[in-house]
Amino acid sequence: MTDSQNLFSTAQALPGALASMGSAPVIRQLRHLVDNGLADLPPPGTGRTLERWQALSLVAGHDLSLARLYESHTDALAILRELGCEERIRGAVWAMWAAESPGRRLEAIDRGAAGIVLSGSKASCAGALGATHALLTAWLPGQQPQLMAVELDHPSVGIHTNDWHAVDMTDCGSADVSFHNTPATLLGSPGDFLRRGGYWHGSAGIAACWHGGIRAVAQVLYAAVQQCPPSHPIHATRATALGRVDALLSSTAAVLRDSAAWIDAHPGDTAMVVALRTRRAVESGARRVLEETGRALEGTAFNRSAFFARLAADLPAFMRQSQVDRDEAALAGALLAQETPPRWAL
Repeated sequence: MTDSQNLFSTAQALPGALASMGSAPVIRQLRHLVDNGLADLPPPGTGRTLERWQALSLVAGHDLSLARLYESHTDALAILRELGCEERIRGAVWAMWAAESPGRRLEAIDRGAAGIVLSGSKASCAGALGATHALLTAWLPGQQPQLMAVELDHPSVGIHTNDWHAVDMTDCGSADVSFHNTPATLLGSPGDFLRRGGYWHGSAGIAACWHGGIRAVAQVLYAAVQQCPPSHPIHATRATALGRVDALLSSTAAVLRDSAAWIDAHPGDTAMVVALRTRRAVESGARRVLEETGRALEGTAFNRSAFFARLAADLPAFMRQSQVDRDEAALAGALLAQETPPRWAL
């Protein structure tokens, strides 16, 4: 099956598959999608980036915790393909743990013919309670963080939930993970993880998940306005909010479409500016949609819809991985480093 055929069948099959899974645990839902070929998306930058992001958005609109794991798995597959390690893909449920937490460091020791082993820990690892494999960053002596692959069922791997007290994104199966002389496979060379073109492609793709979440929020508001008689006193307030939300969602969707097209047209170029711009635009829009919808629906949606209440709690938590001030400063630096000024004209 070609990539385009695979993606077409995925786009067609995902809504039905998501609807059929009901309230099954999120990690079981992810396994269902993996086993049925619905989590193996063509990599970004290969001509189908928008459709890839549409799949991420669909899953996010169903459940943001599932989207967090689905995005991590699909990103790991794209990285493995980009680094020439496609043979590791089949049958595995992958997690992606590249964050470096203060006070924690995962050390890699090269034992020559005996291979590389890891010792140390990673904090707040989404999917730790269900993934079979992980891509993660570890440190070889005197070098940059290096991407490694590990099998999580090895007895030297410890999963620790005692310090995990989150009240949002609770179904992500997150935990701290420790390693004690755990066998690992080095992928690429030191620094390849950050240098590869797909790094910024994947970063921009996370915004597609955020967009799927705010689209689901907006649909709750749309339904509420539909069901409210025009003569009702609150109809005008809700209708005004819907107009604002429509403008916001249309804008963020346009940014994502434009970014996907740019990535497909320039797969070998650095997409740092595109990714940071996309993430910032979608995050800003998402926060305004949440604010407008929450104000218009008052306590009704929060108190009477478990689906909406979870969305409203989970989406800000999902977006916390974006550090606004740092990202905006990085975007400015990237713009100034370009040979030509940004093209803001129509």
